[in-house]
Amino acid sequence: MPYSKIISVGDEILIGQIINSNAAFISEKLYGIGLPVKRIVSIGDTEDELIAELYDSLSHFDVTIITGGLGPTHDDITKPVLTKFFNDELVLNENVLENVKNIFHSRGLTMPGVNVEQAMVPKSCNIIWNPNGTAPGMSFEKEGKFIISLPGVPFEMTEMMNNSVIPMLHEKFKTLINYVLKSKTFLTFGIGETFLSEMIGDEREITGENNKLAYLPSAVGVRIRIDVKADTEDQALIKMEEIEWKLRQKIGDYIFGINDDKLEKIVGDLLQRNSLTIAFAESCTGGLLSAKITDISGSSNYFKGGIVCYSNEVKTCVLGVKETTIMNYGAVSEETASELAEKIRAKMKTDIGVSITGIAGPTGATEEKPLGLVWIGYSDSKETVAKKYLFGNNRERTRLRSATAALEIIRRKLLNLPI
Repeated sequence: MPYSKIISVGDEILIGQIINSNAAFISEKLYGIGLPVKRIVSIGDTEDELIAELYDSLSHFDVTIITGGLGPTHDDITKPVLTKFFNDELVLNENVLENVKNIFHSRGLTMPGVNVEQAMVPKSCNIIWNPNGTAPGMSFEKEGKFIISLPGVPFEMTEMMNNSVIPMLHEKFKTLINYVLKSKTFLTFGIGETFLSEMIGDEREITGENNKLAYLPSAVGVRIRIDVKADTEDQALIKMEEIEWKLRQKIGDYIFGINDDKLEKIVGDLLQRNSLTIAFAESCTGGLLSAKITDISGSSNYFKGGIVCYSNEVKTCVLGVKETTIMNYGAVSEETASELAEKIRAKMKTDIGVSITGIAGPTGATEEKPLGLVWIGYSDSKETVAKKYLFGNNRERTRLRSATAALEIIRRKLLNLPI
């Protein structure tokens, strides 16, 4: 089985200035064509480190993808190190130079002289065209091993991987890969990893031999990834369908989507399919729920608007919540959340009203109402309900989980599932 390695170059990664999202994307793409990544290395802008990793790559890996270090400044070391490693020389590539000039021209800029350096490429490499930036990619082959260098800018790298690198590698290695790998990720909310594991039970009864199930917890839910290995594409698809059916029998009510699905998109589709409109009254989330729903193009078809009712004055004077409700039960309570949901529905003349009120912290907690206490209200023509959550003492996590929980309540209500 051929294996891959990723080398991420840049001091900014090592000091935590940026998150290495490139490695995750590249790993997923290589896995999809049967070239799983077995090592990911992050190194600084240091020649000796990169040289050592290149020797390791040729000794142990069939494919190595390098990202970063291709800019025109002195600390961009990847190209000169690759030139030295392959005992090569830099030559001016007129086509690359023209591409660099065109990139600057398309942005209304004159190309600085320093960027001519980016058109100097190792003589023996194959150029990987970069339609979105000035740094071309480079591919080297030695004794059947491939070392590929790409820019570190994510949107440049992703297009080059999708359109050039993956098709090339798939063609080169297809005769060596006599199996098919498929993966699917199931997105859940409202249940922890431990409880999911208990509900699922013995994973082998679901996945069978040669297949894997993995739990991937995050701040807003647990993802469950299924990896399938089979001799043919059809066999892999059939096996995945079998596993998915078994998984949904166990935890189907908690699965809201797969792979790259967005909960706000799923909710929006349900609202549109049922010709329903919705409005939000948000306190501790400060408009985050409204921002999520409007991230989806076309959301004006179902989302009428929202009011950020952060203060009690706005809750009472703008939305019309009774002062006695807040006096008797507090702003963070089942009663206030329920009334907020009813009032926003009436004010916006929508089919559904949703409210969020809580204590995000770090101040505002009491012995009876701790940090992370959130009430989410839901109101339609048939009922008004509110649900209590305890999201912990991290302010941003509480806000994010509150907005996600509200979307999940809407989804479950629209599907007639219990909340």
